Amino acid sequence: MRCLVFAVALLCAAAISARAQDAIPDLKGTWSGKGKSIVFGTHAHHPGSQTAADPPRVRDIEATHTVEGQDGRLAWGRSSSAVADTKEPFAWVIASDNKTIVGADMDGYFRITLVGPDRMEKCYTHNGTSPTRSIVATCYMMDRVKR
Repeated sequence: MRCLVFAVALLCAAAISARAQDAIPDLKGTWSGKGKSIVFGTHAHHPGSQTAADPPRVRDIEATHTVEGQDGRLAWGRSSSAVADTKEPFAWVIASDNKTIVGADMDGYFRITLVGPDRMEKCYTHNGTSPTRSIVATCYMMDRVKR
């Protein structure tokens, strides 16, 4: 009888653990990070006089993403950088693995990997069809800002 009780308790613990792993992460809050970008041309976050035909530049970027709302796997908010407080809207969606996020803003695309509850690796690109005709690619770590 004791073995049966122990087995049932173990089974319940495993079920609770599996359910916790399936929980959709809460992304709401402010995320901030610094990294390097490769840039052809200019953009609000990468100013200058270069054109997309000029040699590329490697630039530092410090970005902030504020996730203002979330409905299940869908999240939205606004982005800014230390250079341009554009408050550009973005939309993200969390994949079924609860770690992969894809999304878009006004001129580019996000591929994000959650590496912890308050840490993500953000990759961002946009191509020369954006209004500025610039090309940008970057990946760096971002942390949720604690208040």
